[in-house]
Amino acid sequence: MPIKPEDLPVNDPELAAEQLVKSMGIELTEVSQDRVVGTMPVTGNRQPFGLLHGGANAVLIETLGSIGAAMYAMPERFPVGLELSCTHHGSAREGLVTGVATPIHVGRSTSTFDVVITDEQDRVTCTGRLTCMHLDRHPGRPARAAASNGARVPNG
Repeated sequence: MPIKPEDLPVNDPELAAEQLVKSMGIELTEVSQDRVVGTMPVTGNRQPFGLLHGGANAVLIETLGSIGAAMYAMPERFPVGLELSCTHHGSAREGLVTGVATPIHVGRSTSTFDVVITDEQDRVTCTGRLTCMHLDRHPGRPARAAASNGARVPNG
């Protein structure tokens, strides 16, 4: 059974102050297995020439794709980014950008999401693709000591 959006780690109040999502001003507006939508302000996320920083686009893409992967993998498995690619098509100078992530592959061990970022005039400013690996254990916790047969035992 898939995880509920309210149970996603991004909503954990104990970690809220540490989340990059919060620092970047990313707001999730729609979360489902079919698509994940979020906005991010240009203000506070600019590069030296006054444009939205390309790395900020990458953060938005990885955030939305990872949440999409979590909607399929969690709570049994834990998605972590494996490969991220971004193509910048135009620049955003002000306002909000909106990212829409949709699955193109979902399997037991990996998932891949396409993300399209648009500005407030609906112009595509960036596209990206994120592939996540689905781990058997929580990525923030070390594996337990080796089992008697020498195999690693995942946290449970």
